[in-house]
This record gives sequence, structure tokens and C-alpha cells, in this order.
Amino acid sequence: MPVLESRLDTRAEAYQRNRADMLEMLTVVEGLLQEASRGGGEAAVARLRSRAKMPIRERISHVLDRDSPFMEISPLAAWRSPFVVGSGFVVGIGVIENVECVILGHDPSVRAGAFNAFNAKKLMRGLELSRTNRLPYVQFVESAGADLGGEGGTEDPEAAIRREVGHFAESGRLFYEITELSKMRIPTVSVVFGSSTAGGAYQPGMSDYNILIKNQSQVFLGGPPLVKMATGEDADVESLGGADMHTTISGLGDYLAQDEMDAIRMCREVMRHLNWRKLGPEPAGSFQEPLYDPEDLLALVAKSLREPFDIREVIARIVDGSYFEEFKPLYGPTLVCGWASIHGYPIGIIGNNGALFSESSEKAAQFIQLCNQIDVPLLFLHNITGYIVGTDFEQHGITKNGSKMINAVSNSTVPHISVIVGASYGAGNYGMSGRAFGPRFTFIWPTAKIAVMGPKQMAGVMSIVGRAAAQRRGVAFDEEADAKRAAVVEYWAEERSKGLYATSRVSDDGMIDPRDTRTVVAMALSACFNNEVKGTKEFGTWRM
Repeated sequence: MPVLESRLDTRAEAYQRNRADMLEMLTVVEGLLQEASRGGGEAAVARLRSRAKMPIRERISHVLDRDSPFMEISPLAAWRSPFVVGSGFVVGIGVIENVECVILGHDPSVRAGAFNAFNAKKLMRGLELSRTNRLPYVQFVESAGADLGGEGGTEDPEAAIRREVGHFAESGRLFYEITELSKMRIPTVSVVFGSSTAGGAYQPGMSDYNILIKNQSQVFLGGPPLVKMATGEDADVESLGGADMHTTISGLGDYLAQDEMDAIRMCREVMRHLNWRKLGPEPAGSFQEPLYDPEDLLALVAKSLREPFDIREVIARIVDGSYFEEFKPLYGPTLVCGWASIHGYPIGIIGNNGALFSESSEKAAQFIQLCNQIDVPLLFLHNITGYIVGTDFEQHGITKNGSKMINAVSNSTVPHISVIVGASYGAGNYGMSGRAFGPRFTFIWPTAKIAVMGPKQMAGVMSIVGRAAAQRRGVAFDEEADAKRAAVVEYWAEERSKGLYATSRVSDDGMIDPRDTRTVVAMALSACFNNEVKGTKEFGTWRM
């Protein structure tokens, strides 16, 4: 393969400015990650330790193989919400006894590990990652069930009821998906570290293997207060749902651990006997690191997203040896397509170098078909304002040809991984395999912006529509009021398009340091290759 040639000027003023801006954004992200790692705070963690319990991240660190990484999913969920950053829940992919697993756990230092609107999304995402990538599923359970206290105590009773109804539907799906994993022969393992009530009880209830801790684990559909209210019975915790009872009488527990480290040891033993095999091919035995310094990735994208850059500069710093075989380089040049490898895994790459035109859309559709024919996963690098609009472009088939690209993305069966490095607006997000199109993984850089359209365009469109409506009614158009309204729309559209807001709402799998892109994509590819990697030749109807 030819080697990409970098034309990046590391002495340019724009390079230095972009680098400084990115480092500033990463400082904010690092601060939020630190906040998430503290869980419910020092006092709550101290209470855990006084009862011989470990915080959730310590539990996970002990179960992982020595020196193996842990790729956390949506660690900044619930930022700018009434809940703590991270939402009291940890989800990620790690290695236990040489087996890649989805690992998730309730943080008992945060509202007793209760479910809320954000961590319920994270839990369901963990189940989805396990199912689509065929990853064994390990859950560290300690949950009071649904968070009945509301969002920081601010909800009115009617809102609380509506939220509870929504949680009821989500928890029901949780039961379904855990049992579906077992049906698909994907092992499910629960380690119960404390009280697991109501919906939390069904997490071990639906699992293949259950490990309980003596005098610490309790599993029951209703705790003593609910039993008293429902039946009048005065039940004690251990008789009702203690570890001894469940391992000797009810049969819910399979293994009885003496303490938390003993439970973690048992979890590792269970993973050891699974005899797990990946279905996808192994990566190449050897590969070269990129020729160019990944530090340069800090300086490629302007914070404003108004300065163009060549997506090949990103590719050159994440692929093996900076080798890249570009497909149709002279046709549809606003989209870059080609083949490479990352940590020995073959990959097809599609990256934006401008708006999507008819030619670039057709090129993408053909390239996606070719990758499916040879069973090669696809990496989408987003920096897209959308498909080109206008009379000439419509007459030359942009809707028709853009639909071909979306058709190809929709019907493709090889794994898709999306990394949003800059803008990802409107239908351009869909064409580049945005979250709605089911990529295996989606990651974003701090510079990412995701929206229906740009904030200025959104405010302008609303003004045009308002002016036309006033004209139809035969009334004067209030320019001053419109200007104020447009300013408000633009401000909130800008705020909610930012990557930090998007990742806090669990619309992706996490915000990453650009320098880690190669490593993160390689870990995602390794996870994908637990399952069969097989393309399709079956696509929907092409409008010719």
C-alpha cells in the first residue's frame, strides 16, 4: 500500500492555536472524569469502606487481568443534570482470564445504586454491546431498584409517576435482554455485592452464573418494608434474601463467597472455564506504528470548525505504518475512501473532506459494497455539514444518490465504527453511520458537534418560516422580536450541539482524547471480532 504523505505545518499559527484549544477542552474532560470516579463523594465512599466494601471501580480493577485496559462507555453521562456525573453506573469492555467481556456495575455510593434515566440507558447500551459483538456479560450488582427519590427531589408527583412508568418498561426490557443473551449462548455472570431489590433482583435472577457474598448479598423482589406492607409479615433480611439462604435453600445462588475479593476470584474462575472462542479472524501477527506523531491530532481541528483540514492527516496518524490504499481518489473528492489496517485488523475507511455531493455519495455506496464483499469492517470519520443542497444539485440527483449511500450504510452487515472528529449535521450524520444507524461503536472528539443543522442555519430557517407565515396572514412581521428569538434559538442550538452535551445524554460511547483514537478503535475492532465478521450482497432497491 502507498504511504500517506503529511502536509501538516506544525509551525503554523493555526496549529498552535488549535492545539492549545484542544488541550483546554481536554482539561475540562479530565476534570469531569475525575468527578465521575469519585462516585457519591468522600463520605459515601468512606461508609462503604467501613462495611468492608470497595467502590465499583476498585471491584472492576481487581477482576481485570493484570495490566489489561478497560474501555469505559459513556463515562460522562448525566453531566448538567440533577444526577452525579457518570450517573452512578460503570459500563465498559475489559479482559478477564483472557476473555473480552462487557463489564458493568452499580455504584453503591450513589443513591444506593438505584436506576435513573441516564444509567438505565448505559445499562441497555452495555447489553446491546454484548449482544451485537458476542461478548460475555459480567454484572456487579448492588441496586435499590428504581430511584424513587426523583431527580434530586425536584420532581412533582405526576412527573415521578411518569418517570416510574418509563422505568418499568426499561426494566422489563432488561430482563428480556439478559435471558436473550443466554439463548444466544453468550454467558451472563452476576456478582452480587450488596442489596439487590426489585428490578435489581432480576439481574441475578436472569443470569447463567450467580456469585453471592456471605452476610453481605441480599436478593429479593421486595425488601422487609414492602413485605410488611404487602403481607403483614415481619421478615428479617437474611431469611428473606440473604446469601446463605439463596445458596442453601432457594438455589438462586451458585457460589458463596466469604468476602468481596473471594467473589472476584470466583468470577475469574467462572470466566476461565467458559472455553471462550472468538468467531472472527485473528489480526495480523505484526504491524507497524504510524509514521507520524499522534500528538499532531490535537492540532488538526479548529474549535470553531470553520477551518478546513484534510481527513487524510487523521488517517495517517491512526493506521498501521500510515499505509492507505485510496479508492477513486480523483472522483468525488469531498469524500475519502480506502483500505488500511489498525493493530493488524483490516479496515475500510470513509472520511469527510467537505459536503457530500452526488459523486462522493455514489463512491461511498460502491465502497461500502466492496467492503461487504470481502468482509472488512468500516471506520467512518465524521466532519460533515450534510449533503449539498440547491436547485442544480437536486436536478443532478443529490437526493437520489445520497439515498444510495444511506441505503448501503443501512444494509451493510460488516461492523461499523464511527468517530466524530468535527461536525456531524443532519442527514450527513446518517450517511456516515451515525448512532441511529446502529454502528457497533461511536466515539467523539471534544471538537465534535452533532445536530440537525448548524445553529445559525437553524435560527435563520425559523426566521424565514416565521416571515412567510406573517405574510400569509397579512400581518406585520416583528423584526425585533424575531431577532431576539433567533438569538435564543442559536444559543441553545449551539449549546446542545456540543459534543460534551451529546455524550452526557448517552448518544455515543464516549468522548476520547484524539491521541487515543488508534488505540480506542483497535479495542473496538477486537471486540467486534468476537463475533463473525461477514458482509452482505443483499442491498435494498437502488434508484438508478
